[in-house]
Amino acid sequence: MRVAHNLNVKSRDRMGTRYAKRERAAGRLPAVVYGHGKQPVHITLDSKETLTYLFGGEKVFSVSLAGESEAQTVIVKDVQFDYLGNNPVHLDLARVALDEKIEAHVHVKLVGEAIGLKKAGAILTHPRTSITVRCTVLALPDHLDVDISQLDMDQAVHARDVKLPEGIELADDEDAIIAAISEAKQEEEPTAEAAAVAAEGAQPEVITAKKEEGKEGEAAKGAAPAKGAAPAKGAAPAGDKGGKKG
Repeated sequence: MRVAHNLNVKSRDRMGTRYAKRERAAGRLPAVVYGHGKQPVHITLDSKETLTYLFGGEKVFSVSLAGESEAQTVIVKDVQFDYLGNNPVHLDLARVALDEKIEAHVHVKLVGEAIGLKKAGAILTHPRTSITVRCTVLALPDHLDVDISQLDMDQAVHARDVKLPEGIELADDEDAIIAAISEAKQEEEPTAEAAAVAAEGAQPEVITAKKEEGKEGEAAKGAAPAKGAAPAKGAAPAGDKGGKKG
């Protein structure tokens, strides 16, 4: 691989969320450099330049830090994103030597058209877009090609199937699935029993006997007494509408 783009670096003296926001607003990307027994150094990078390399698959860079006579080779160890998960807001950079063996994530690129996709209802899934490898910094590839042209229905490519260049070892779960072809699941028609249950649940609420009794009681309170029945205690006789006694 080609080593390594030299990034535009500035020292960062003020820490905290407020100052980090100001740096990002000014087109700078906050980062920290650590490792090899040296104190961490807080810096900012040119955001556009750094992200162009980063999204292009570059992981190893060269940075010139204040107070150090030689440029440092660093590898991206972690990328922190915003709350939406779209934009990088901070980088962790670890010092490395070019002949040092490291573990790093390498992007996996699917190549070819799988024969299984020619069958009706077949879908391709790509659960893992990268695998972890162990190698020297100089041998670290930008990406790994995985040929899926012979991948058929109900077959999968695992991490152990990825062909690695000489000097590179797999440092990941061998059974991790990189790509697989399966049949798309169709929604099952509801059974007659399920449909009946759904229909029953859609019926309006049934008024219970208790509710009916309550309503009848309320109706009885306001009803006139039956013909010939004595009026309720304290009630005026039927037909007496407040006139004078004769």
